[in-house]
Amino acid sequence: MLYDAIIIGGGACGLMCAAQAGLIGKKTLVLERNDKVGAKILISGGGRCNYTNIGNSPANFISENPDFLHGIFKQWTVDDTITFFEQYGIVGQEKTLGQLFPETNKAKDIVAVFSKILYETGQDIALNTLVKSVEKNDNGFVVTVENAKGESRYHAHKVVISSGGLPVQKLGASDFGLRLAKQFGLNVVGTAPALVPLTITGKDADWYSSLAGNSVFSKVSVAGMSFEENILFTHWGLSGPAILQISSYWRPGQEITIDLLPNFNLDNLIKQERQYGGKRLVSQLLNDYFSRKLVDALGKFLTLDTKIASLSKADAKLIVDTIHRFKVKPAGDKGYDKAEVMRGGVSTEELHPKTLMSKKVEGLYFGGETVDITGWLGGYNFQWAWASGYAIAQDI
Repeated sequence: MLYDAIIIGGGACGLMCAAQAGLIGKKTLVLERNDKVGAKILISGGGRCNYTNIGNSPANFISENPDFLHGIFKQWTVDDTITFFEQYGIVGQEKTLGQLFPETNKAKDIVAVFSKILYETGQDIALNTLVKSVEKNDNGFVVTVENAKGESRYHAHKVVISSGGLPVQKLGASDFGLRLAKQFGLNVVGTAPALVPLTITGKDADWYSSLAGNSVFSKVSVAGMSFEENILFTHWGLSGPAILQISSYWRPGQEITIDLLPNFNLDNLIKQERQYGGKRLVSQLLNDYFSRKLVDALGKFLTLDTKIASLSKADAKLIVDTIHRFKVKPAGDKGYDKAEVMRGGVSTEELHPKTLMSKKVEGLYFGGETVDITGWLGGYNFQWAWASGYAIAQDI
């Protein structure tokens, strides 16, 4: 059979592309190396799948050219995502910061939507199938695969690369899409783990480890970017939503600043205490806002058993600076297996801004995480996956 398109990768982008192509009468083949499609969808959001964000905009993405997103997001909006899933029984429930989850809190319901569409529109799926090569000829493309039955070749007019990025290896992640892009002469922006926990080593490692499990609402900043959400102390460093967010902007060697009390002004709190005599200890003031364990740990940097009335200007400044401008220099990150997504990928300069087809190779498309488009935590990466899958489907 000569397919309209072969879609390599049955994740969010690939499934949306196959579904939308099927709905307009195209015939596709989805090649998936796992034993089921949507493996990463199924584990996202702790199995609940934060499938979009109502505040989605190009400003929520990292890329060498974030303006590239305008052309894709005009074709497929957040409202389109919401309407699409509602048509198949998925009602969205908004959580914090615009995050939208299925009302059932079941990621498998999202995957089931695509399984239904692909079945009803007659799209083919080959599971447990490893793509060995993609070659272009005068008639289109030849894709050679390997599975339990041996080696096979499939033919198509067009090929869509939606094989994802390097996280998470146990789910079949690989650099296939990047290698293929380079094979065809496309430029690839340097890659790195993103939305990933950060590690602390050296003399301060034990201090962080002793606080493992403590979560604090904070404002975390680096290189002009900042996020206000929880941070989580761990045995190996820092995690939590705010840390995952800032990790996409952090580069090795940079120092991160953490405001441990972003909704209060500690300098004013100390002045208020002094108005009432300042009889309380520094530890008692801090205990109003932090866990006892964290306050005790802060004793490494501060004198906790001093009465507030007795604080010198230098002592008060040290407390304020420590709480509002806590400095951290991570040693590194936890790598691709703990990362939510990959930063970098196929350069947007190589792709047509409306169709995502390669400018150099007629009929070859790249979508989803394979492209140099990385969203914030909170449903943004899914919105990009749905939108890119839709845009490609309109052209194949």
